[in-house]
Amino acid sequence: MAKAFYARAIAPLLLLLAWEMASRTGLIPQRALASPSSVLGALRDSILSGDIGRHLFVSLSRVLAGLAIGVTTGTILGVLAGLSRLGELAIDAPMQMLRALPFLALVPLFILWFGIGEQPKIALIALGTTFPIYLNLFSGIRGVDVKLVEAARSLGLNQLELIFHIILPGALPYFLVGLRYALAVAWLSLVVAEQINATSGIGYLIMQAREFFRTDMIVVGLLIYAFLGLATDLFVRAIERHAFAWRPSFVRS
Repeated sequence: MAKAFYARAIAPLLLLLAWEMASRTGLIPQRALASPSSVLGALRDSILSGDIGRHLFVSLSRVLAGLAIGVTTGTILGVLAGLSRLGELAIDAPMQMLRALPFLALVPLFILWFGIGEQPKIALIALGTTFPIYLNLFSGIRGVDVKLVEAARSLGLNQLELIFHIILPGALPYFLVGLRYALAVAWLSLVVAEQINATSGIGYLIMQAREFFRTDMIVVGLLIYAFLGLATDLFVRAIERHAFAWRPSFVRS
């Protein structure tokens, strides 16, 4: 296991070394792209000054608020459409049409509706995260094995018990996959949302760095976005492994 880890780390380390050498020799101008050592220095200074912590807290608050609304909305709509033919007729077609729209292009409309405060930022994240949850949960509910449903009915489960003990647990893996996609979309939406008259957040930090040609801080901001995306994805995957530890898999650790 350790050997595999070190083997996988060789290529990134060599890339960082080549990047550093190219920066030091002038092949890559600092104005175009800061060196890894400069990026690490900028990150250290930002942590010591407290700027990173303050902006990170604001960005996390926006993502959590938007994600909570999006996951709740997507779950409700997915359950209603998945459990009922009438719900599918009423919900699925509008959702598919909205899904086809490039939601990031709705920013000007959101500004007209909600102003330039926090509301359009949170609304953009909420909209983007609704669709992965809805689509995966809807597919999961409709993909539950009919034989399990028939067996549960033969054991005397009523409709409510059938939903909570068979259908929703059977759709849970699909929901978690949708949550992983929703988290990725949430961070992507945040990058765009924090360009909307922001005065704080990681996106604001990147915009300020751009104004002063601080490529080191721009890279720091991008690395933070990447780290947060990876960390949240690993968190959901850990939940998935714990919740489905009983499920056999062809992949062995």
